[in-house]
Amino acid sequence: MTHPLSLAFLTTFEVGPVEAVKVAAETGYQMVGLRILPAAAAGEPAYPLLTDDRDLAEVRAALADTGVTVGDVEIIRLKAEPDWDLFARFCDRCEALSARHVLVAGDDTDRARLTDSFARFCELSAPHRLTADLEFMPWTAVPDLTAALEIVTAAGAANGGVLVDALHYDRSATTLDQIAALPRDRVNYVQFCDGAVPYDPSDEGLIRIARGERLFPGQGGIDMIGLAHAIPEGVTVSVEVPHRALAEKLDARARAEMAIAATRGILRAAGR
Repeated sequence: MTHPLSLAFLTTFEVGPVEAVKVAAETGYQMVGLRILPAAAAGEPAYPLLTDDRDLAEVRAALADTGVTVGDVEIIRLKAEPDWDLFARFCDRCEALSARHVLVAGDDTDRARLTDSFARFCELSAPHRLTADLEFMPWTAVPDLTAALEIVTAAGAANGGVLVDALHYDRSATTLDQIAALPRDRVNYVQFCDGAVPYDPSDEGLIRIARGERLFPGQGGIDMIGLAHAIPEGVTVSVEVPHRALAEKLDARARAEMAIAATRGILRAAGR
């Protein structure tokens, strides 16, 4: 298997970071994704990992005990007036966790200002040995791969990347040929899941599915084998499958195990 696998935060959204690390280790993932800043979902609580040193120490101990590493940390939302002091504290925490990547979302509809903000965050995160990975999402100010790549290219930072999420690729004006053509140094990790077809194309429908109704790879209508062929060899695959209804029936460990098995099946089918 040439792709390291990471257990995304949303796949086991109901457990704390220490438990997420343990679940990742028990089910065969090499990495885990953690969330420190809210994603602006309604009712989403604050995350103590940003400020609680005891919480940080416990997570670091779990990482050391299991050998799991932190892949990505969520989430930087670039709005019209970013909180740069908050972002600096976030990056300090990411470095303490030896994290590799930061998920960045673009919410500022002023493209020039958003590009400047992305460049500034790249500069802020680089000394912490982090990549800044701009995720395109159809309902945001960065709706597709073309927009994301234009911003990342214009920012000109060596640690800037484009984050391809299988669901958003399928729901946006993005093609597999465009993904395959991405420069290798602009792809640091990708997110795998599947989704039902047909689907509600409204912003509300897209957000609902993205945050709580994704399917395991191979169980929906997205061309996951084609996506596996299009991504670079060796890039980390973050398995992001939040499924709120399933979480009422199966615990986090069972769902993580199902998610990694489905992902491995797709990668094997693609010769990866």
